[in-house]
Amino acid sequence: MDDDEQRAQASKGGRAAHQSGNAHEFDSNEAREAGSKGNQSRATSGGRSDNDDDNRRGSDGNNGYTGTSNRGGSRDGNR
Repeated sequence: MDDDEQRAQASKGGRAAHQSGNAHEFDSNEAREAGSKGNQSRATSGGRSDNDDDNRRGSDGNNGYTGTSNRGGSRDGNR
């Protein structure tokens, strides 16, 4: 299932849940409380995990450096 199919299926489920009265709808106070709990959890866990930097860089851990440079050349690398 590609992303568009998955999104369409999830949308149908969300609409059906609301129509049947089973979907939870946050009021502003509940949303505020939930956000506060999330912030507390993040603060007590030390903020970011050790893997956050690796995840942002990509799995190869090379900080996005591929060993090539595009300085002074054309976009496709042909000069």
